[in-house]
Amino acid sequence: MNNPELWLKIHNFKLDDSTADFNFSQRLARDNNWSLQFCLRVIEEYKKFLYLCCAGYGEVTPSDAVDQAWHLHLTYTKSYWIDLCQNTLNRHLHHNPTKGGSQERNRYNSDYEVVQKAYKKEFGNDLPLDIWPSTKQRFSDINFKRINLSNYWIIKKPKMEAVVSLVLLPVVSVFFMQSENPVPWGTFILVFILILFVARTIKGGKGGKGGGSSSTGGGFWDGFWGCSSDGHSGCSSHGCSSGCSGCGGGGD
Repeated sequence: MNNPELWLKIHNFKLDDSTADFNFSQRLARDNNWSLQFCLRVIEEYKKFLYLCCAGYGEVTPSDAVDQAWHLHLTYTKSYWIDLCQNTLNRHLHHNPTKGGSQERNRYNSDYEVVQKAYKKEFGNDLPLDIWPSTKQRFSDINFKRINLSNYWIIKKPKMEAVVSLVLLPVVSVFFMQSENPVPWGTFILVFILILFVARTIKGGKGGKGGGSSSTGGGFWDGFWGCSSDGHSGCSSHGCSSGCSGCGGGGD
């Protein structure tokens, strides 16, 4: 590690106010529908990101989960600008959202890949994929909106394989049952599941979509109805826009 003294200061930085009834980590967990355990891991990764911002790698870009911690911390203005930037980092650390366009997209992709290399160099291990997904997934899982849960229900959308299966099953079954030699239901269902299993296995062998999420123990049907990442809701870290944010890195 290039600057262990700085890392120690950042690592020991307290985001939670012990006198508050509703502190930073609880708010971050609630706002993102994360378990508190997963939230505390994100906060630790946020601190590592802060260190990388100051470790001489130029501009770096966080994962979306880490960016959510950064967004929230910026609203705690005294904690962020005085306690963190002025008294801990000894520099101003600015949040720079994307300006849009292909040039910015390439820039943030590159900055995110810098983080992946720098992280292993500084901390001696790979990034946890449930918090730091692959570059492709980081900038493709971005269709998110802020909604009022008092007015809306959230129902997980099935993947296309599930939709096709639900439509195809009754159609094919009617065809076979009306033929001259109807196929027994049990045999038909077993053959149908076998076909789905083979299709899913072939798709998995090709790498699936994007990669980067860390599925925990999902079964066969997870491939059709989505997977779950360790400790937080959904299959991947959330995003707000392509190339959502970066770190200006320079001190002033």
